[in-house]
Amino acid sequence: MQKQVQFYDDKLGFEENKAQGPFGDYANITEPYKNSGEPQYEFFGTPVYSPFGIAAGPLAAPAFIKAGLDRGYDIVTIKSVRTDVFPLNEYPHVRPLKLTGDLKPGREKGVVVADKYSAPLAVVNSFGIPSVKPSVWQPMIKECFKLPGKGQALLVPFQGTARGKGRDDFVQDHVLGVQLVKETGAKVIEINLSCPNEGESVLACFDTDITERIVKAVRKAHPDITFTIKLAYFSDHTQLKELVRRVGATVDGIAAINTIAAPIVDEDGKQFFPGRPTAGVSGAPVKWAGLEMTKLLKKFRKEFGYSYKIMGMGGVLSAADFHEYRKAGADYVMSVTGAMWNPNLAAEIKASL
Repeated sequence: MQKQVQFYDDKLGFEENKAQGPFGDYANITEPYKNSGEPQYEFFGTPVYSPFGIAAGPLAAPAFIKAGLDRGYDIVTIKSVRTDVFPLNEYPHVRPLKLTGDLKPGREKGVVVADKYSAPLAVVNSFGIPSVKPSVWQPMIKECFKLPGKGQALLVPFQGTARGKGRDDFVQDHVLGVQLVKETGAKVIEINLSCPNEGESVLACFDTDITERIVKAVRKAHPDITFTIKLAYFSDHTQLKELVRRVGATVDGIAAINTIAAPIVDEDGKQFFPGRPTAGVSGAPVKWAGLEMTKLLKKFRKEFGYSYKIMGMGGVLSAADFHEYRKAGADYVMSVTGAMWNPNLAAEIKASL
């Protein structure tokens, strides 16, 4: 197991990584992965060589996007953007965890940070979804769209900002954000409803009314775009079913899951991240949750007669994990932790198709 993140060096700050990375086997790629034949799959209408890629998170600059594409990941997600500048959480941001087995409700007390990465891979991150101004990220995204080759596609994620101005403002922030992303030429946009918003007591996706308002406002303002929503893990299946009932006919896709939040402590049981009692756990301990959500989204899609695509993610660390998600009902399978630690993951999955 690598001691250092392949894409992202956890001993450096975010801006240093953005300027100097990517690292490890993602740096200085002289022989990009070569696909053969014609693409046999599609990503919202774009032909791709495999229904597998990298989810939102580590790809902060064009160099990271190019590295992911060159390593054979056919669906690559740019780091989330916002309608205005948003601050980065205080360092540190990424660490390994001492955690085996499933991170389920009741097991979320005092997850301890480890000193090295080991199998089964468990990782925690706490960035805060920072963003630069649209006048900076729009040209960057346009530059990224020059990078995909045949059989490759990009996904652009947007994160709403509550700003403490009320629910109407929060909805309109999404309408504006999608417009700004649309101006870059993005073909597919992901609306992230699965991360904390300042001033909000719950994740946006757990507020069924605000999620419905956002989805319908975006669709009304932008009837021609393809957009997906990203959800967290729902322990309340009835609540998830109601959410799907209300928005499933409007969205083009639903992605799940993001990380699972848990208290993170050091060896002495003290809070690890400055000012952040909880942070997002990814890797092997959350795979069960991603698979459960994928199965439920497939079940509800059939029950309501909807046609949205399912993007399954969470703990995808091997080709076997990929196929397990596909069997569960995922049209597309995405990875962050697995891709960061195993640059060959896309190639291994393609070899198994």
